[in-house]
Amino acid sequence: MNSLKQAVLNFIREEEGLTIVEYAVAGGLITVAVAGAFEALGGAVLARINELIAAVTG
Repeated sequence: MNSLKQAVLNFIREEEGLTIVEYAVAGGLITVAVAGAFEALGGAVLARINELIAAVTG
């Protein structure tokens, strides 16, 4: 039991392990932000394309 406690404490103190977790969280947040931007931009692009189609055919 004591060795498990020591292992957890060593993991918490190890900066490299925390850095990996921080990078993973940052990567996830960036992915969500990019996906949201593409979603918002996609709607605007679709609306513009529809306007252009209407202008060409009408």
